[in-house]
Amino acid sequence: MDIKVTGPEPTELERKVVDGVLGSAESAWAGGKRDLEREGRISLLGGNRARSKRDQLLPAFHAVQERFGWIPPGAFNYICKRLTVPPAEAYGVATFFHMFSMEHRPSTEVHVCEDIACRIKGSEALCENLEKAHNGSNLVGIRKSPCLGLCEWAPAALILRSGESYEGGAIGKATPEKVQASLDSGKLPDRPKFPDRPKFPDRHWDWLTHSVPQMGESQLRLLSRIGSVDPASVEDYHIQGGFEGLAKAVAMGPLATIAEVTASGLMGRGGAAFPTGKKWEAVAQAQGSTKYVVCNADESEPGTFKDRVIMEGDPLAVIEGILIAAFATGAQKGFIYIRGEYPLAINRIQNAIDAVRTAGLLGENIQGTGHSFDIEIRKGAGAYICGEETALVNSIEGKRGEPRNKPPFPVHVGLFGKPTLINNVETLANIPWILRMGGAAYAGIGTGNSKGQKLFCVSGHVKKPGVYETPFGITLRQLITLAGGTSGSAPIKAVLLGGAAGAFVGPENLDVPLTFEGTRAIGATLGSGVVMVFDQTTDLGEILVRIAAFFRDESCGQCVPCRVGAIRQEELVARLRRGKPNGSAADEVVLLGEIAQVMRDASICGLGHTASGAIQSALKIFGNDVLGESRS
Repeated sequence: MDIKVTGPEPTELERKVVDGVLGSAESAWAGGKRDLEREGRISLLGGNRARSKRDQLLPAFHAVQERFGWIPPGAFNYICKRLTVPPAEAYGVATFFHMFSMEHRPSTEVHVCEDIACRIKGSEALCENLEKAHNGSNLVGIRKSPCLGLCEWAPAALILRSGESYEGGAIGKATPEKVQASLDSGKLPDRPKFPDRPKFPDRHWDWLTHSVPQMGESQLRLLSRIGSVDPASVEDYHIQGGFEGLAKAVAMGPLATIAEVTASGLMGRGGAAFPTGKKWEAVAQAQGSTKYVVCNADESEPGTFKDRVIMEGDPLAVIEGILIAAFATGAQKGFIYIRGEYPLAINRIQNAIDAVRTAGLLGENIQGTGHSFDIEIRKGAGAYICGEETALVNSIEGKRGEPRNKPPFPVHVGLFGKPTLINNVETLANIPWILRMGGAAYAGIGTGNSKGQKLFCVSGHVKKPGVYETPFGITLRQLITLAGGTSGSAPIKAVLLGGAAGAFVGPENLDVPLTFEGTRAIGATLGSGVVMVFDQTTDLGEILVRIAAFFRDESCGQCVPCRVGAIRQEELVARLRRGKPNGSAADEVVLLGEIAQVMRDASICGLGHTASGAIQSALKIFGNDVLGESRS
C-alpha cells in the first residue's frame, strides 16, 4: 500500500526520533527517498517488510510522545509512512490511549489519581489546588488520572517529563507542597533506588516497609526476596533460590513441568481464575512452530498494586516464570506488557531482562540447549481495557485495544495469529515456587479449590495499607486485623473486594474466607485481590459516582451493550445522586438493574460483564438511599 498523507512533513528531529525506533527507511514506500534505479515502479525494498512491523506502532508513538510531550502531525505522518499504516487507523490507535496526545501539551505533566483509594484520601482537593497554582501555565500541565496503582500511598501523583531524557516519578501521600517542591527543584521524585549490592541486605527503605508490611517474615514466598536482593542482580537472586525452578523444569522436561503446574491447582491470579495448567497444556498441544508467551502486567484495576510491587522488588522472579512457561510450551518469544504509568517497574524489568541476557539465559541457542527465546517489553499508554487478554494482544500488534470475540481463544489463535500463553505477573511469579517445592506440596497450601498463597492489595481506611501474602482461607476480618485494623475510630461501613469490577460487602460478611469459593458464596469475587476498606465516614454515594464514571470512560466502545450501557449507567447514577430522577427513584433503580443485566448478558468482554457489579452490590446492601446519602 502506497500511503499518501497531507499536512506537515516531519522535522529532522522528529524523523530522527522515529528512526531511532524503526531504523532507517529503506525506500520511498516506507517513508524514505525515492530511488528509481533501485525501485523502478514496483517497490522491492520495504513495502511488505514495513507492513510486517505494524507492531512497532505503539513503541513509535511512545518515543515521539516522550520526546515532545505530544505527537506532532509531522511525526505522526512519518510513522504512518514508515509502517504503511493508513492515517485513519493510526489516529484511532493514538487517540485510544489516555497517555498519548494529538494536541500540544506542556513538557511536564502531573497526573493526579482521582480513583477510589486516592479519592477518600483527598485527591480531589489536591488536584484543585494544583490546577489553581498552574492555571494558564505553558510549562506544567495538571491532569486527572485513573488509578495509578499506588493505592497504598494514597493520595498519589505521577510526574512525567518529556524531552531529550524522558523521566517519570511517583509521589506518594502527595500534597501540593510535595508536588511543587519536586517541580521547583527539577528533580523527579521516586522511591529510593537500591544501593550497591554488598550493602543492600543491611538496608530497609521506607517505601519497601510501607508497601510490604510483612517484609522479612519467614512464611513469605512471593514477597520473600523483596528488600533483601538487588532486583537486577542475577547473583543475588541465585543465592536466594533463584532459577532453581527453571533448572528443575529443564531436568524434568516440558510434559512433566506442565504436569507439576497442573497438580499444583494454581488458578490465574489476574481475576479470571482459569486453571493455569490447562492453559499451558493447550498452548503446548497447539499446532504451529511459532508460539508466544505474554506476561500481562497492565495492572489497571482500581485498588490493585501487587504486580507493581513484585516487578519493582523481585523482577527476576517474573522473568524466571516466563522462562519456565516458554520451555514448557515451546514458545520462542515473550512479551511483557506493562502499563505506562509504572516507570519504575518498567525500568526494573528491563534491567532484569538485560541481566538475564548477560547471564546467557536469553537469546539464541540458550546454553547450548538448541532452544532460543527472548523477551521484549511493550509499554501500555493508559487503557484499562488492555488488561483483557485479547485487547492486550491487539495493542501489541499495533491496533486499538479492543477485545476479540472468543472463540478462538489465544491459546490457539493469539498474538500474530499464533498460539499464545497469557498469564499475569502474580501467576508467573508462583511458577518457580511450584517447581521448587513440587505441585502436590503447593496444592497442600490453602483450602478447597483455592490452592497456594495469595497476594492481597489492602488499602483505604486501614493503618497499614500494602501488599499482604497469606495462604488462601484467611478471613476478611483477619486480613484487616493484619493490616492494623481501621485507621480511625469509626467502624467499618463496607469493604470493596476485587476492585471497581468487584463487589461491596458489608460488616456482616467480615468472617468470609478469602477464597474463590468463599467469596462466590456471598455474591462477591476475589478478582485481582483488592481489599479496600471504607469506614463510616465514607460517602459511598460519591464512590459509586466515580465507579460509574470510570467504566464510562474506560469502555472501549466496540460493542453496543457496554458502550451505551456504561454511559446510561453513569447518567442514572448521577441523576439519583443529584436527587433528580426521571420519574420515581424506585423506577430508576429498576432501570439501572435492567441495564446491568443487558451488559452482563451481551457484552463482548469482562469489562461490560462486571461494570455494574460494585454499584448493584452497594444498592443491594445499603438500599436505594446510598446514592444520596450526603445530601441534607
